[in-house]
Amino acid sequence: MLDANMNVRFLLKKSFSAGAAIVLLAGSGVAQAPTSFTPEFAMMFRNISSVTPSPDGTLAVWVESRNVMEPERSEVVSQIWTGRTDGSKRMQLTRGEGSSTSPGFSPDGRFVYFLSSRTAKQQIYRIAVSGGEAEALTAFKGQLGAYELSQDGRQLAFWGLESSPDDDKKMKEKRDWKVVDSNTSNHSLYVISAEADADGKRKPRKLTDGKFHVAGATWSPDGKAIAFEHAPSPGANDVLTKGDISEVNLESGAIKPVASTPAIRTGAIYSPDGKYLAYQKAPAPFKWAGERRFVLMSRATGDQRELPTSFDEQPNVIGWLSDSSGLLFSEGKRTKTALYKLPVDGPPQVIFEPRRGVVSGARMNAKGTWVGLSHETTDTPVEAYVMKVGTTALVQVSRANSDLPKLPVGKTEAITWKSKDGLEVEGLLTYPVNYEPGKKYPLILNIHGGPTGVFNENFVGRGTIYPIATFAARGYAVLRPNPRGSSAYGKTFRFANYNDWGGKDFEDDQTGVDHVIAMGVADPDRLAVMGWSYGGFMTSWTITQTNRFKAAVIGAGVTNLWSFTGTADVTSFIPDYFGGEPYEAFENYRKHSPITHINNVTTPTLVLHGEADVRVPLGQGIEYYNALKTRGVTAKMVTYPRQPHGPREPKFVLDIMQRHLDWVDKYVR
Repeated sequence: MLDANMNVRFLLKKSFSAGAAIVLLAGSGVAQAPTSFTPEFAMMFRNISSVTPSPDGTLAVWVESRNVMEPERSEVVSQIWTGRTDGSKRMQLTRGEGSSTSPGFSPDGRFVYFLSSRTAKQQIYRIAVSGGEAEALTAFKGQLGAYELSQDGRQLAFWGLESSPDDDKKMKEKRDWKVVDSNTSNHSLYVISAEADADGKRKPRKLTDGKFHVAGATWSPDGKAIAFEHAPSPGANDVLTKGDISEVNLESGAIKPVASTPAIRTGAIYSPDGKYLAYQKAPAPFKWAGERRFVLMSRATGDQRELPTSFDEQPNVIGWLSDSSGLLFSEGKRTKTALYKLPVDGPPQVIFEPRRGVVSGARMNAKGTWVGLSHETTDTPVEAYVMKVGTTALVQVSRANSDLPKLPVGKTEAITWKSKDGLEVEGLLTYPVNYEPGKKYPLILNIHGGPTGVFNENFVGRGTIYPIATFAARGYAVLRPNPRGSSAYGKTFRFANYNDWGGKDFEDDQTGVDHVIAMGVADPDRLAVMGWSYGGFMTSWTITQTNRFKAAVIGAGVTNLWSFTGTADVTSFIPDYFGGEPYEAFENYRKHSPITHINNVTTPTLVLHGEADVRVPLGQGIEYYNALKTRGVTAKMVTYPRQPHGPREPKFVLDIMQRHLDWVDKYVR
């Protein structure tokens, strides 16, 4: 068993390179090649993001992220790579201990712009595509959020929070108190020249005054205007539920609203010909289960019209087609994802759907002719790919994980079953490695978060808090259901658990377990349940409703709807799902809170929680753990310093993986 307050038992080799397939047992001096999946091996896989083709489509850049676990380091480090779009001539473009992210090409394709934390504060840099020294373009004294290069390459917009000498003085004098909801952390919008002036400097020009929080921006094709989205504050309750779009004239500095209504409007993007501004709108009043659709505004007349809805009503914009005839977007489609074309007149059309696996993070080049994306399947790790618009051929451009050993993973397949009320439910079943038909195996029910999350066909061997491939290597089957409330199955399905957490969604999960038992795969006497966030809620709820599970692990779970609503950073979340504030709908909160039914629990339970979690505050885990302990139920709680709602430090992720394994091994086998 690993201890959260000690160094992890196993450390990956210090270089932790993508080609390193050796696991070093700390202190033993013995290195060995892995023969089956372990948490340590899973942490060796690199992640891929921000795949972006060059304007002429000959090159691509992408970000490779690796886990660094050394005696005094535990962090994810990201660097930028480049290569040709035919899959040749790969090269690491950035280096160093600090991460580099968010790459984008200059219009002429000569430079790659990016963000880097290689100094004390994140700044904007650029580097020649042939390599060499990167040039710092900003020296921003504060928090720089993100940037956007103008389409002619002459200017950059960025948004951030500038600090002042007085801020440092207040901190030193211990006067750095904060007034709640004072909006002192709002990001403002700035513009700088891409080229330095005669003195070698680039002086930022401030375009907004901080009265609202700038959350994104996009340049008009002629470089004369910037459309930006903004919220009242950077707090999650504002950024996620409130949003307007305004446009600033670069010459005059005048700001005018593009869309300012109770509905949320985000993701503005100009058409290449400059005639339209498209954005996404969520209706009012805001609903946390989510729905949005594209709106098209004529820049000449100001007229706005809604475009046809997509299947799941949660499209993710990729960009405009080069001839301004329509938009490209991606969207979840059951356990997969698909790319769609949305014409300015007409319904969405599927243009690419992988036969297996998922594509993610799709980004279009500046001319709208190529798309870059990440692709993975349940048994192959993620890599960077490009695709020419108008074709369906993916070309692999990275080899981030190609040199790691190809260890066996259990087969994963999508299965469906009928819930108690007859609704069809789908999920992913991962079989044990070397599965033998007719033999019954211990089964783990793994419940996703959200509740609007979804389990899709990601690589099961990735280094996340749930070691699916390692479970399979140890002889477990794993069921990951997508019960009602999940995304990727349409709006009606996604909204079907309002006022009903722990009701029919619980039945969806349990009938899924029954189905796997009926298939002859699962042993009904050897079952475990686990989940994070809403999955933690469902786990803490499940063991109050049934004692069929021999072990449970609750990760950052909501256990008391009343106290959660008053302490989380999303105070409107539960009131939306349960029809009012807790003092208005007390009975609804009471009967759906796992803590209400704690007297029914007999299952040995492990509680895991980040100490810096503001989404589901630490008190939620402590309440449940203390109640279990008071009742004499076998229970253990582990907390992780500095960790927010999703654990970030690799050593902690590794520890969480191992604890899941150890707890289930102890009580289920």
